[in-house]
Amino acid sequence: MRPCMIHGPGNKGNLNLLYGVVSKGIPWPLGAFENRRSFTSIGNLQEVIKGLLTMDAPSGIYHMGDDEALSTNELIEVICSALGKKAHIWNIPRGLMNGFAKIGDVLHLPLNTQRMQKLTENYVVSNAKIKAALGMKEMPVRAKDGLRETIKSFAGK
Repeated sequence: MRPCMIHGPGNKGNLNLLYGVVSKGIPWPLGAFENRRSFTSIGNLQEVIKGLLTMDAPSGIYHMGDDEALSTNELIEVICSALGKKAHIWNIPRGLMNGFAKIGDVLHLPLNTQRMQKLTENYVVSNAKIKAALGMKEMPVRAKDGLRETIKSFAGK
């Protein structure tokens, strides 16, 4: 099983970093980039593991993800919604942001072309094979709902 970024209460990954930035009200400057990313709710992962342990699923490689892929802009909106804040997403032209990233390469700044690529690239997986193997029509936890619960767990710390 190959899950993409797993989220749930107590998460200790990159989502925490984005939460830290957004919760402080720092504007997201990459709003002009429309990427799509898959996530895996811990609740969905638990259901799939339970299914694999109790059903006779064929062996193979299964990609695991929530049914919906979200853009980083949508993720920021989910974070802000869970916190009761307004999202601050700036649509700075892509060419300008890519220029800033190239300057970051030269000056060894936190925003460089490699980090820009990671922040704006697509990473979408299909969970159709695992759902078919387990006879599921849809995952029990919607991506935005699972992410909201994860964010609320951060805010409760």
